[in-house]
Amino acid sequence: MSKPFYDNRELSWLKFNGRVLEESEDENTPLFERLRFVQIFCSNLDEFFMIRVGSLHDKMLYDPKDRENKTNMTAKEQLSEIAKRVKDMLPIKDEAYADIMRGLSEYGVEHISENSLSPEEDAFLKAYFTREVRPLLFTGVVDKKHPVPFLKNGEIYVGCKLKRKTDNAKTTIGILPASENLPRIVFLPGTGKFILIEELICRYAKQVWSNFEIVGKCIFRVTRNADIEIDEGLFDQDVDFRDIMSKLVKKRRKLCPVRLEFQGSPDKDIVSSIAKILAINEEFVFKQFAPLSMGFISNLEKRLEKKTELFFRPLSPQKSPEILPNVPLIEQIKQRDILLNYPYENINQFINLLEEAAVNPDVSSIKITLYRVARDSKIINALNKAAENGKDVLALVELRARFDEENNIGWSKQLEEAGVTVIYGLEELKVHSKLLLITLRNGNDVCYITQVGTGNYNERTSKLYTDLTLMTSDRDIGSDASVVFNALMIGSTVESTNRLLVAPKGLKSRLVEYIDNEITYGKDGYIGIKINSLTDKDLIEKIAEASRAGVRVELIVRGICCLIPGVEGETENIRVISIVGRFLEHSRIYIFGKDERRRVYISSADFMTRNTEKRVEVAAPVLDKSLAARVCAMFNTMFRDNIKARELGADGQYRHVRNAEPPLNSQSFFYEEAYKAAGGTSDAPQVQPKAEAAATADPSAPVKVKIRKLKR
Repeated sequence: MSKPFYDNRELSWLKFNGRVLEESEDENTPLFERLRFVQIFCSNLDEFFMIRVGSLHDKMLYDPKDRENKTNMTAKEQLSEIAKRVKDMLPIKDEAYADIMRGLSEYGVEHISENSLSPEEDAFLKAYFTREVRPLLFTGVVDKKHPVPFLKNGEIYVGCKLKRKTDNAKTTIGILPASENLPRIVFLPGTGKFILIEELICRYAKQVWSNFEIVGKCIFRVTRNADIEIDEGLFDQDVDFRDIMSKLVKKRRKLCPVRLEFQGSPDKDIVSSIAKILAINEEFVFKQFAPLSMGFISNLEKRLEKKTELFFRPLSPQKSPEILPNVPLIEQIKQRDILLNYPYENINQFINLLEEAAVNPDVSSIKITLYRVARDSKIINALNKAAENGKDVLALVELRARFDEENNIGWSKQLEEAGVTVIYGLEELKVHSKLLLITLRNGNDVCYITQVGTGNYNERTSKLYTDLTLMTSDRDIGSDASVVFNALMIGSTVESTNRLLVAPKGLKSRLVEYIDNEITYGKDGYIGIKINSLTDKDLIEKIAEASRAGVRVELIVRGICCLIPGVEGETENIRVISIVGRFLEHSRIYIFGKDERRRVYISSADFMTRNTEKRVEVAAPVLDKSLAARVCAMFNTMFRDNIKARELGADGQYRHVRNAEPPLNSQSFFYEEAYKAAGGTSDAPQVQPKAEAAATADPSAPVKVKIRKLKR
């Protein structure tokens, strides 16, 4: 029997996406940014169906009696509940989209319906369809003489119920693709009025089926299972791993359907016919009035970009005052540890470290793990430059970074061409760590510069995700990093380390040890954790045990949280909040204890079994006391957010944090602090917490974030 403080992983994720959808309804958010949250909600849901729902479908087929280990639900039971909850959310999304578009119509942008077209507008669109669209359409008919056309994952189609003019008794289904080689959006000339290409095709489909009478039409889209797995035996074959991944990426596009979506009020016969063709149960047929894909909003953004009130105020990552200008960064790191906080501080300062290393004559080698990188990557360029300058450069490129496989395959080839030694992830383990090791030699003296981050080496996402990066010359950390890379090079994992916590063998056990230590302090114990997801049953049990011992536990969990706080006798000493705002909360912070025994870590690992047991992850201690205090200050500020934070209740529901404290949007606060520290102002109406005395003893005491300003 499941315990009363567990929530189901998939249903908890849906709650997270519901919080994203709530942002689209927030009238305090600029109008176009609300539309962007609708897009994020939709793209999140697409990936959820492709991966999580896809894997549950597989589970239902090959192991229908298996029950997940927290709420004891079978795959079929989870799928049924998922379908029900998604159908409850879609009308909210439809209304949010309609409300936003009503607002944007006041700015001259209008999504028109076919019922509102004037004769002149209809004539233009009809001529456009005839001239620009009709010649590019590939038609398909489903009958005994024609095979069912393959319906691509995520592509939008128009379905028509056709009746032959020579045979009034029979009908057939015609299918027109609406996505390939066609612009997604068509504007009426001289206006901001637009129609989507699928709506245009649906309206004028009669031109295509001139030999038929169209007795019903609809717009639809299919989602396919994309949860590809690598056969372990493939690692033993004498083939290029890149070739294997390329084939698997192509396979992803052809896997079985898991969702069928229709726009508007579709013809019932077409719905049932297409569902039958795809072998999709009616439970996973979804109807909605908003567009099936929101990818077109970038076209609207270009038309509205001068209407600044529709968007968040522009904010730029700032230079950290901890880094002195015109002084080699390597020399600065030798003197003291440096911490960067994205997106508030600029990733270019870290890139400067790589560019320095590429030309520094004392640098003998550079080793790095790459999970996701930008498509136009300065980091890759710096690694290539280092190799071309004769440095020994090793890059572990994880080709199995989901949906970034093709990008990583391309980068691995380019790195090899520049002379970089490229290796891939381990046979059964993805390498998810964000680890860089620079080795310098000066005579017999060896020095390490190590960087550990919570997020990817990606310039684009560093402006959108909150992440931390630590740069240190600590010899023990450098030695540990060297051990990690040596193990990766021979396809192995690290058994033990001194400073770093390294999964899969040395992270979870140490976390349990630290929690156990706090349990011994009872009510004087403290645990503060910031992660993206909490699903690892062992860690959930241990955190609940800490709560029962009286330890105060504060959790900031952006997404999935399978632990329900506030359950009497079980988790009543635990508080859980989730922050969903302008930036995606991505940093991972672990805090154990108070005062002198306080331990502070930053990490690439969430508290998920896949991270703690099935990936190579790294957590690094923040040894510098001032930096540790700064990380704790960040945590405390986030935990006191009462604008974008929601608190998870004992009933499993999230509610906005509302209290009598001064209004605090933690993300706005951090940006304002970064601007002030850099000597400027964001010129944005940011809400601020009242100034507080710096706290060094109690990690939960409210503090004002302080950043060191260094002098020459």
